[in-house]
Amino acid sequence: MTGTASSDAAPQARPRVALSSLHGVPARYATALYEFADERSSLPEVLRQAETLATLIDEDVALRSFIGDRAIDARAGGQAIDAVLEARGFGDTLRHFVGVIARNRRLSRLRDILAAVSALAAKRRGEVVAEVRTAQPLSEQQRATLATRLSEAGYGRVAVTEIVEPELLGGLVVQIGAHLFDTSLRGRLTRLSHAMKGAA
Repeated sequence: MTGTASSDAAPQARPRVALSSLHGVPARYATALYEFADERSSLPEVLRQAETLATLIDEDVALRSFIGDRAIDARAGGQAIDAVLEARGFGDTLRHFVGVIARNRRLSRLRDILAAVSALAAKRRGEVVAEVRTAQPLSEQQRATLATRLSEAGYGRVAVTEIVEPELLGGLVVQIGAHLFDTSLRGRLTRLSHAMKGAA
């Protein structure tokens, strides 16, 4: 990505929500950021920047690998990620927030925390939360097709996440509430393995 996170340059946010992020550590951090930004009347801009950062992580393999490395020193990791955020034009609120996450050795959870921020925002808007995990980022055509399929299935106001998980190998996993639709290659291989064990 070559754009910045400024209000003029940031793209229109697409809601990114992780059902698994509605609880626990991601939810606590998300609530803190949401309420802080809301109290200072900067919530829309902070949400746009959180979305932009989530997109950056999904599209930048090197950055995703860096924040996922639990062996990285907390201070060094915080300085490195802050340099990236500063270069991309992210505001002080989000930079400070990510800095706290790094100092608390939670940098590997940053993507989940950002998803939780969007999850909280979607919940406050009264939207149905859907989670889409794919091995590679979806194309615009795939997003449009997915939106159409969800609408046809009766899900009108849906906040959709796109979380990249290369280990899925291919296909996608969609979760809406208690309903899970797994068409990933990893899921098919797992089901095949279980079937073979059952037949043994």
